[in-house]
Amino acid sequence: MSSRTRPRARTVKVPAGATTVRIPRQRGRRQQSFVLVVPERPTLTSQAVRTLGRLLWHHRLALLPTGLAVLALTVAAILHVTASWAGYLLLAAGLLPVLALLVPPLARRFAGGVRAWQWTAALLTALMGVWGSLAILLGPLAGPLEIFWFLGLLAAYALRPVLRRTTVKEKV
Repeated sequence: MSSRTRPRARTVKVPAGATTVRIPRQRGRRQQSFVLVVPERPTLTSQAVRTLGRLLWHHRLALLPTGLAVLALTVAAILHVTASWAGYLLLAAGLLPVLALLVPPLARRFAGGVRAWQWTAALLTALMGVWGSLAILLGPLAGPLEIFWFLGLLAAYALRPVLRRTTVKEKV
């Protein structure tokens, strides 16, 4: 009986469910080296993270207001801890568009709708500046600031379809 077909006296114990690969002994002068690649099944956690990442990437434009709101909250928290004086600068910068609109225009070239959009954008910028400056000075979750943050997030989601519908798309 050949040594290859004869059962071995010492058997290797393999756990249940494991895949075994038997490689015959290499003999002779020209022994070929071999590489055995055993693919690992991804864990349930890595599959869930990969699926969540794909979903977030697929809906990234719809989640843009949330991402910007979380970024604003994080930046406000970091600035509150490191440089709380930046709140005064942000307050002044946020009120600049309103001050610019208070100056009367030199010519009456703006229609009523354009002027209304300008005032709306200036007031929203001022509100964001006031919220940001208070969040930097007092902390982003101090008092009713978190409620204003959430209402701002809801307003961003409400204004997003309106702005997408009313913007002029240039044809190239």
